[in-house]
Order: sequence, then structure tokens, then C-alpha cells
Amino acid sequence: MVPSVRRRLLAAVVSGLTLAAPGAALGASAVTSTTAAAYPQVRPTVAEYTQLSTANTPPTQDQCGSVGRRCFTPQSVQAAYDLGPLYTAGDDGRGMTIAIVDSYGSDTMAHDLHVFDQAFGVAPMCGEEAVTCTPGMPSFSELHLQGAPATVAPPPTSKGTGQEDKAAWALEVSLDVETAHAVAPGANILLVTTTTAETLGVQGFPQMMAAEDYVVQHHLANVISQSFASGEGAFSSTAALQNLRYAFQDASNNGVTVLGSSGDNGSAITTKTPVKKGGTTLPDPGVEWPASDPLVTGVGGTYLCTDANAGTNSARTADSSSNPATCQAHPGQAEIGWTDGGGGYSSVFARPSYQGTLPAGSSAIGAMRGVPDVSLQASAGTGMLVYISLPPDGDSGLSCGSTACSTGWYDVGGTSLACPQWAGLVAIADQLNGGGLGPINPALYKVAANPAQYAADFNDITIGNNTADPSVPGYPASTGWDPVTGLGTPNAALLLPDLVAASH
Repeated sequence: MVPSVRRRLLAAVVSGLTLAAPGAALGASAVTSTTAAAYPQVRPTVAEYTQLSTANTPPTQDQCGSVGRRCFTPQSVQAAYDLGPLYTAGDDGRGMTIAIVDSYGSDTMAHDLHVFDQAFGVAPMCGEEAVTCTPGMPSFSELHLQGAPATVAPPPTSKGTGQEDKAAWALEVSLDVETAHAVAPGANILLVTTTTAETLGVQGFPQMMAAEDYVVQHHLANVISQSFASGEGAFSSTAALQNLRYAFQDASNNGVTVLGSSGDNGSAITTKTPVKKGGTTLPDPGVEWPASDPLVTGVGGTYLCTDANAGTNSARTADSSSNPATCQAHPGQAEIGWTDGGGGYSSVFARPSYQGTLPAGSSAIGAMRGVPDVSLQASAGTGMLVYISLPPDGDSGLSCGSTACSTGWYDVGGTSLACPQWAGLVAIADQLNGGGLGPINPALYKVAANPAQYAADFNDITIGNNTADPSVPGYPASTGWDPVTGLGTPNAALLLPDLVAASH
């Protein structure tokens, strides 16, 4: 039996559904709800961004270095995580679909995706601006649930909740779509968006979960990427959180993998009280949901200290001479646990059975679920180049220091970067599997429990600490699983086939 609140929300979402596919028209409609009072703020997990260029041409490494960063391209990320052999074999996610769930969306995503693909030589998608669709081409489409509001900032006279910052979500959308496509260039991408109007206060989770359940129930995707989070302690009650889990339960029953960013506050958790006035940091370490859910693969973050100029088939090579300072301070280390990477132990969910056996030397997981499960690059100091074209007043929702933000290339970090890239990896694994794998956590830990496979398939991150707020104790990275980077980052060419095998 579907709970009454779930029926109302799903009905409200579907009543406002509009589909934007190649050649389809956009529409908009509104929805309100009286059921959201128990839920905290939903926020994108973009940790930091810097605008580097206003041109269509990506910035150079010298430009990135001038602001203390190294900037990764699709090809250098592919080299860092050994995707080349998979592409050579024709394994690029083709035939699979990644659903990316965000608030608001972006008016210019089809254009921005085309600029990104042209700049880096990534395969075009049907649905990009200026692309002629051909048979077998992957598609980019948009599913707007509750309508598609323009990417504009709220007026200065607004008395709303302060959650109408569509420009920040538009940057999140560009990050999610472009980086997922960069990892799985053959996979379809479905951008699923909801609106969060001021009538919903600082809420949004109920609408997002209803949207995800719509995707699951209508078999629209194999994998769902969630680059948003809120601390478990920010919910008014455990019941408020538990009532949202139906989408993940349905995903599990329908062979859909769900991933979630672990957050960008290290071990610290904040509440949003009151709205518009910042939050309150809780005194004890905590973790963020949905990444903490046992049915979700929690994705943490690292500093990626490899060659940012590498080509797809280059070997993974540590670069300890280039920025940022964290990489320079750890000679020979290809990756380091990110200080702001969310991780720790759940206060809501008991340790799942799949975390009962860990690699030798792992940090202990006691009675409660450990987060994250895996990691990928997340620090903005070693971030990914992303292109976004902002509408006339859309840039008012972003801050670029003394210079106003504008259309161009941004270096972006956060576990928002890691999560959609992991969704791309899962799409490739789904292709190897011939269909959706469903929840992958049991298989991930099964692979990691085999010493030989763990040593070959994962990059074990043993340096770093996620004490982002000095007032809240964090955790150190360790051999094996740890509450900063989970099991580590993937050697994709080896892990993905083993993941598929372990799933059976």
C-alpha cells in the first residue's frame, strides 16, 4: 500500500510533468504541498568554483595554476581512473540511461553541453544544440516535473525563503550533465528537475523523491545521480527521513542503482534555522542523507594529484609539482582524502550486512552504517572544467569575488563532481551486464573483501582527514575502508567487470 502522502506528492508531480526531448516543447506548471514541513533544506553539493575564462575555448593549465589549481579535462580524468581499455572494447555506457536529479534545471544546458563536447572532442548527443541526430547516437533529454522556471535570481524585494537561487543550481546542472557524459560518452542522459518555490519553505526532498520514483516506476533510467544532501541531524525526526525512502526501495526492486554525494562539510553537519540566515553547526560529527542510506552508494571525495594534461590512454601518474599545495605537500601521492569530503557514521541506519567484511587494515565500522562507500575527485583545487552560459541576471546568484560571474569556463569541485562521474561508471558496468545492476554496494564490498581484487581494482587512499570544521572532530583516511574515502577510487578497467561478476 502506498502511503497517502506519497500518493499526493506523486500525483502533484505528474500533474506538472513536461518532457523536453529533441524536438519537444517545454512547458511549466506549479505545485504546492502542505506535507513538507518536516524536511530540511536541499542544497547542491558544489563546494567551490572559480571562473577562469569567458571564451568558448577552455582555459590553459597556466591559467588554472595562476589561481592555485590544476584543472582536469575529460581525457585526464579518464586516464586517472583507467577508462581507456573499456572504451577501446566499445564499453562506454551505450544503451544505458543516467538520470540526473536537480532543482530548477538550466535554460542553456543543451547549448552548454555542445560547447563542452566541441571543446574536448567528446562524442555529441542527440538533443545537444546544433547536433543532427543519427541512429545509435546517445540522447540528452529533460524531464521537468512541476514545470521549468527560468534561471533567474529572486528580485531584491523578494520575501521568499532564499532558496530560489537558480543560478547555483544551474551550475550544478552543468557540472552533473557534462561530467557524467565525459565518463560515459555513449550513455543517454535524462535531466530530471523539480521546482522548489517559496511556498514550500526550505523543503524540496518530498518532490525530488517523488520525481525519482516516477523515473523508476516508468523505467526511464538504469542509474540515478543525486548531487544534493542534508545532514541526518537536520531532519526534524527519524520518521521524516524514513518516509522518503520509498523511492530507493522501489529502485532496488526495479534494478536501478542510486548514488548520492556524501557532502562537502567534512564530518560537520549544519541545520538551516532560520531560513535566509545561515545554519547552526551541530556539535557532534554526522553524515548526510541520501548518501547515508544503505540503498544508496555514498560517494566521497579526494584531491586528485595526477597529470591533468594526460590523454585517455596515458598511465595514471602522480604529479606532485603542480598546484594545489596539498598535492605538493605529499610527494608521490596520486590521491589524498579531501578535507571537506563528507563521511562518518550514521545515526539513523544500522550497519548493513555488506559492511560486515572489510579489507584488512580498515577503519572499524561498529553498529551503524559507515559513509561513504567509494570516492572520486572532488576538491576544487583538482576540479573539472565545466562550461555554463548564464542568462542576463542569472549570474546574480553566483559569487566570483570582486568580478561579476559571467558566461564561460569554471573550475568546479565538490562531491557533486564525484557523484555524476560515478554514475557514468555504473552506466558502463550496466552495459557490461546487459542491463541495470540495481544496488551495487553488496558487490562493491564483495570485491573489496578479496585481497587480490581489492589491491588491483581500487586505489586505496590512505592519507587525508575530513576535519573541515575545527570544532567538530573528523576522521583520518586509512588503509582499506575509511570514513573519508570509503573503499577508495576505482581502477575502472578492472573494477567494473569484477563488479558485474560479483553482482551475480
